Amino acid sequence: MEVETAEKLGWVKLSKHRKNIVIDLGCDLKIPTEISKSTDLSKSEVSRALRDLKDKNIVVCLNEESHRGRVYALTDEGKKILDYI
Repeated sequence: MEVETAEKLGWVKLSKHRKNIVIDLGCDLKIPTEISKSTDLSKSEVSRALRDLKDKNIVVCLNEESHRGRVYALTDEGKKILDYI
């Protein structure tokens, strides 16, 4: 494992919210409302965590230009991190 990936893995594991979202996105592509329901997190918690995960290149929004129904997925690096969780 690369050092950068290991650092991101540690960062994800430090937050139950981030960890649960990564695990949830490992199953399917989802919109924030679906993530909120399946993880029992508020929509604002999901939005904040997704923004942080996106900034670290762990998740990607597949339709960024949409204002509603944004679809999120794990990046290749996000999938590597999921394998270690």
